[in-house]
Amino acid sequence: MLNIDRRILAHFDFITVILLIPLIFTSGWLIYEIHPTLGQKQMFYVFVGVGVFITLFLLPIRRMLWMIPIAYWTSILLLIAVEFVGHSRLGAKRWIEIPFIHFTLQPSELLKPAFVLMLAYLISRNPPPRDGYRLKDFIKLSFFILMPFFLIAKEPDLGTATVLMMLGYGILFIVGVHWKVWIGLIVSFIISLPLIYSQLHDYQRQRLTDFVSEKPSYHVEQSIIAVGSGGFFGKDKEDATQTQMKFLPIASSDFIFAYVVERFGFFGAFLLILLYSALIVHLLIIAFWTEDYYIKVVAGGLSLLFFIYMSVNIAMTIGFAPVVGVPLPMFSYGGSSFINFMVILAILENLLAYRFRYLYGDTGKKSFV
Repeated sequence: MLNIDRRILAHFDFITVILLIPLIFTSGWLIYEIHPTLGQKQMFYVFVGVGVFITLFLLPIRRMLWMIPIAYWTSILLLIAVEFVGHSRLGAKRWIEIPFIHFTLQPSELLKPAFVLMLAYLISRNPPPRDGYRLKDFIKLSFFILMPFFLIAKEPDLGTATVLMMLGYGILFIVGVHWKVWIGLIVSFIISLPLIYSQLHDYQRQRLTDFVSEKPSYHVEQSIIAVGSGGFFGKDKEDATQTQMKFLPIASSDFIFAYVVERFGFFGAFLLILLYSALIVHLLIIAFWTEDYYIKVVAGGLSLLFFIYMSVNIAMTIGFAPVVGVPLPMFSYGGSSFINFMVILAILENLLAYRFRYLYGDTGKKSFV
């Protein structure tokens, strides 16, 4: 592992950490109000996430980049294994059960850091020309984006698959693709919409039907009531009846934004969205500022993940999007999503802090770029 000195800390991105701290503490507080046991578990996940962050930050990641394709293809093999030895829950086969210790693994969650790093690896080895990638390179990169999409969608887990696809093409947009390629992609997507709809499962079509119908589903209806009852400044815990009396389903995870509004009103919701927006913009600035494609892709990918998860979750909560089970990033209850964000954040901080060779103890001061 590497030693920490003042030169390394000078390149550390403290702003991202400062913006995340109020998110994490507010999340733990609200989850504990909803269900004390879940609140204690969430604090455990936070401690695990911090431990993972510190461990990854201290590793010489720049010297381990050759491992990225191994991590990506291992994740792909695990996704394929789900089809044959996967463990089913509620009609979905998304987990692999480890024998003897009764521990279940969800490969689609493990894939996310490897997915972002694989795109960074490919783009850094073949940077785009000034006018962006043309069709040939775009198709090559699309292969690494669409392969996990189809494997995860087949589980079925269309929500996670769609997030990964949006993340992948969002990264390509940040890096640069010729505008003619985007026009062709948009036209192809519109033409294929009937085929895509015909391949959806019945419950997925039902979600779309509930979304376009005049009367929302029970989950969304209760969420909208909670949001509307919060007023401008919200309510005390005891008066937040939608959550405390269990009318609001999944209040600690998928619909935690509704509880935020019920407790802190429009003002609290505005502050939360403002905090996310500051974080997203800050990460995008890092992505567009640097010429290092590893930093560009990881910072841009992390920014897109925050934006996609936040916007879809909030839109779902207030009835502006179908219910797809997407959590509020680093805020909803759950360990796998939180730790995944911490993994990507740790990798970004490592790439930023150790972006010069001399920080590894090398004699030269040449950049890794």
